[in-house]
Amino acid sequence: MKKGKVELYIHEMLETKGAMLFSLIDPVDYASEKDAVKTAKMLAEGGADVLLLGGSTEAQGELMDNVSQGIKEAVDIPLILFPGNISSITRHADAVYFMSLLNARNPYWIIQAQMLSAPTIRKFGIEPLPVGYVVVHPGGTVGWVGDANFVPREKPKIAASLAMAGEYLGNRFIITDTGSNPRLQNAGPVPKEMIRAVRSATTVPYIVAGGIMSTRELKDAYSSGADIVQIGTAFENPDTSYKNIKSFAAVVKEEGAKKIKR
Repeated sequence: MKKGKVELYIHEMLETKGAMLFSLIDPVDYASEKDAVKTAKMLAEGGADVLLLGGSTEAQGELMDNVSQGIKEAVDIPLILFPGNISSITRHADAVYFMSLLNARNPYWIIQAQMLSAPTIRKFGIEPLPVGYVVVHPGGTVGWVGDANFVPREKPKIAASLAMAGEYLGNRFIITDTGSNPRLQNAGPVPKEMIRAVRSATTVPYIVAGGIMSTRELKDAYSSGADIVQIGTAFENPDTSYKNIKSFAAVVKEEGAKKIKR
């Protein structure tokens, strides 16, 4: 499968900027569809390179259609679906994380959901982005729904081996994710040692997700080897989302420039 427009955009941005920031909008977390679209517009204006839509088990159907249409009318940057299941797919997006949950116990999340959704994705003309997905403890909702065999936080080599296997299987992106709000379970973002291990084991763009709430944690993720950081919770509060995205975008620019120099 040839690289599509969104995948080429990501590679071009990484080559020129050195690092990227993906902002996740879970429409279920907003009071209204208009609030979700308003926040998406604010994040795009504040410096997000890509907007993601989805994540929740309830993000599906008409809600996804309406919010994705509204976002596409309001922003110019790519909109990628972050599906919680096959019902999260909408035709009103540029691309979709075509994910295989590499450490799932249930084969449904490894290949069956992908088989069921593939014809619809082709019919809708959405660009599939082959993503190897690794859930790190505590895992949050995604870990529970996906029946994941969580990677222990103190075992970076396990995450690295899963990521390597995912790349060998043909995935063109790798994500490690601790799930939403890991601090509720006395945990934080993906440990720096694990990020370094995954980066050293893979050659494809590496996305770090889950629990990053500060610019210090963002810097740590990039300096440890992340190409892309995916953030949702830190941008959900409409009173602080623009301020946060501006400060985070400044870090992306700074850390990306360091990567290019190296």
